[in-house]
Amino acid sequence: METPPWRDRIRAEDELLEQLDAQAEQARRRRAEALKEGADNLGSVYAVAKDQHLSWTAVANAIKKYTTA
Repeated sequence: METPPWRDRIRAEDELLEQLDAQAEQARRRRAEALKEGADNLGSVYAVAKDQHLSWTAVANAIKKYTTA
């Protein structure tokens, strides 16, 4: 089996990286929605952060960044 030319391999890897970036972005948005739901359920961003062993600023920033248009 012959290895594809380097240009084709670069193109294929670039396409894969674009797909992975898109999937990661979708995962960040779903995670932020879950964090927001948790804040609604527990009553505060701080409570979610404590429950998940995260900083409250990380939780607040994720919600702000990924759940607002």
